Amino acid sequence: MTTRSADKRERGIPHHYPLVIDGGLSNQLENQGNNLDDPLWTAVLLADRPEEIREAHLAYLRAGAECLITSSYQASLQGLQTRVHDTDTAKKLLLKTVDLAREAIADFTADSRMDFSPKVAASIGPYGAFLADGSEYTGNYGVSVQTMLDFHRPRLELLDQSDADFFAVETLPDFFEARVLAQLLQNTDKSAWVSFSCRDGAHLRDGSPIEKCLQLFARHPRVFALGINCTAPRHISELIRRVREAAPEKRVVVYPNSGEVYNAASRTWSDAADLNHLERMVEEWLDVGADMVGGCCRLGPDAVRTISRVIHSQSRRQDR
Repeated sequence: MTTRSADKRERGIPHHYPLVIDGGLSNQLENQGNNLDDPLWTAVLLADRPEEIREAHLAYLRAGAECLITSSYQASLQGLQTRVHDTDTAKKLLLKTVDLAREAIADFTADSRMDFSPKVAASIGPYGAFLADGSEYTGNYGVSVQTMLDFHRPRLELLDQSDADFFAVETLPDFFEARVLAQLLQNTDKSAWVSFSCRDGAHLRDGSPIEKCLQLFARHPRVFALGINCTAPRHISELIRRVREAAPEKRVVVYPNSGEVYNAASRTWSDAADLNHLERMVEEWLDVGADMVGGCCRLGPDAVRTISRVIHSQSRRQDR
């Protein structure tokens, strides 16, 4: 029996493809007037302004998103404890990231007629997100395997008990961290998608060939999808082809950034966006094998609305 067939019976895994994922949470929160200049980034709002996160989720649902990624990308227990100094409070805030997504879905579905319940993916960001120095765009953190295990295990274990449908293990920039997470995911009840951040059409941020990283998960029992996020749109088609070839039994997930370059020192974006032909690009991504499509940094509700329109214009709700 193939992994793809088995995945359909997994609890919480989507049964309908292509699937529309939401867009960048940070840019939508900033558009709502929030200041995210903080090491906790979007998670800084969890304690004092959670309604802003819920409203951002709602904006994406209204744009057509069928899967929400939680605000836990930078909300590690270690990071939250630097702010609240209380392990129990930190755990409650981390679980709140799932609750806020669920609340947004409940509000949205109460006012709309849907034949599909949106999914919730619990974000597991890379170690570099905790460092808050932009190192998730480079990898090679220079820490031990034990440090990495100790960082990721508590958040995975806690969110594994949450009401999320599955994990979004995302923005992985290097082989080292991917290998650690492949080990940890062996012990979770929830399934996961795993997505990498790439510098071109063939390599992760640290220079590792993407095929080397995909091999870690190609037959992984808890991983139902592999793909790319926070990567320039111009590289996505080639990367989809590589994922398809290296892991043919897995679904393919892609949610690129705008193509702009992030400067960690100034916390600003530069270079031109790569989105003049987003509709055509999404059509191509679907044609070459994408199963789930959304947006990452600098791609907001308008981009998700375009993605949803393209997907709905094709024959859908049929499993391949």
